[in-house]
Amino acid sequence: MPAELLDGIAVARAIRDEVAVAVAAQKARGVVPGLAVVLVGEDPASTVYVRNKGRACEEAGMHSVTIRLPDTASQAELLAVVDQLNADPAIHGMLVQMPLPKQCNADEVIRRIDPAKDVDGFHPINAGKLLIGEKDGFAPCTPAGVIELLKRYDVPTSGADVVIVGRSNIVGKPMASLLMQPGVDATVTICHSRTRELPTHTRRADILIAAIGRPKFVTADMVKPGATVIDVGINRVDEPRAKNGYVLAGDVDFAPVSAVAGKITPVPGGVGPLTIAMLLKSTLVAASRVRVA
Repeated sequence: MPAELLDGIAVARAIRDEVAVAVAAQKARGVVPGLAVVLVGEDPASTVYVRNKGRACEEAGMHSVTIRLPDTASQAELLAVVDQLNADPAIHGMLVQMPLPKQCNADEVIRRIDPAKDVDGFHPINAGKLLIGEKDGFAPCTPAGVIELLKRYDVPTSGADVVIVGRSNIVGKPMASLLMQPGVDATVTICHSRTRELPTHTRRADILIAAIGRPKFVTADMVKPGATVIDVGINRVDEPRAKNGYVLAGDVDFAPVSAVAGKITPVPGGVGPLTIAMLLKSTLVAASRVRVA
């Protein structure tokens, strides 16, 4: 029997609808949640993503600002924009879209963002708060979205054996931290490029999360029958017959794995839509902390 599809589009829509209701409540007390995005250069994927973020903000009734800098912008120019947004009381959440041109230092830029406005959850202070279980920081949006997806589909996590393939600061590490938090209570293993006998780990997972950036890397023989499989990967695979010359594929070999798994996320339409939804939710949280005289 084919695996149940975990519909990220539907869950993201529900979250965005909930955010819109809460935004109206914030406006009633005199606060309009504001999100600013800084885009350096003209990376096509980043441009589309930023445009989608702006549209989602407007649909939720939020204040949206997009600042575009040329790909020749210096580190000093970029940091000046970050400082400006840090000081702007109308902006409650902000992010600098990655990747940045080679002349810009991403780590320095992230550290320059006010942690109280770091709704992407990448500032070291927020990363530290997540690790120790503090509730007043922000978690990266993609892993936070995965947690929402698991909760809303009633996937049991307490005591579950969860294996994460990938150890990035964007997904793998914060995903592990979220899964270990009280109330989630999973037992977590992180696998990576140096893991020995990877399939022996993945085959015991009740929940398998693939975030390695390699198309169709996880195959059916790597999956425990009935497991929940979360595919975080979005990869472009050349396909001459496709309109754009490529198709999107996840890190999971979807068709064969869906015949083994109990639940699975598709690509596209799985984890991806949740990232923007959680970004809006974090911005709302940041705005809710503003005191009104």
